[in-house]
Amino acid sequence: MTPVDSLPLQLLYIFDPLCGWCYGTSPVVQRLADEFAGRVSVTVLSGGMITGDETGPIRQMWPYIQQASQQVAQVTGVEFGEAFRQLGAAGEYHLDSEPPSRALMVFKQLDPLEREAAFAHALQRAHFVDGQDLNDPSTYAGLAKEFSLDPAEFLRWWHNDASRQATQHEFGVVQRLGVQGYPTLVLAHGSQGYVLARGYQPYEQMKEGLEQLLQMISAEATQ
Repeated sequence: MTPVDSLPLQLLYIFDPLCGWCYGTSPVVQRLADEFAGRVSVTVLSGGMITGDETGPIRQMWPYIQQASQQVAQVTGVEFGEAFRQLGAAGEYHLDSEPPSRALMVFKQLDPLEREAAFAHALQRAHFVDGQDLNDPSTYAGLAKEFSLDPAEFLRWWHNDASRQATQHEFGVVQRLGVQGYPTLVLAHGSQGYVLARGYQPYEQMKEGLEQLLQMISAEATQ
């Protein structure tokens, strides 16, 4: 029987940059990434919640987003800034998951420190707190600088067709996993996947669930 520690353990955080409940979940995932470092690696996958024909002005979704953001803030404690509320109320902002998902894809290629959970949350804070345009390259130049990456190099990658193709491929991977909603967290061990959470869970609950899964996998490996 293969020892549990000989196979990689990955916590797949399946999210979308425009998903409010994901924004509430990202700080939890960051804490898990820090606390379980050395035991479990965290991989963030973008699902492409709003793409293709579903993209469009925020005004179409704003009443729902406004109501949902209040609930997300109340339950998770994350902040939705006045700049974001003004962006939504103006109604012109174009909702499209692809550009920020592509930025995360680029970050995963360029960052040597495995900080993708932190970058995913920084992306969302830029939008949901600061009201920044996630379709605007300058947003990513600023984020690259924040993470000590070269902004010009980051944008070269972001504009590259290969990055667009890789992002579409990742959307396809998530679709093939059968994910029904965001956020979803799956603990992957070899070819096996164990669902940790569908939707938001507070940190202590998520941590307990992850510990239980790790114990179960360890027990199965010794049988």
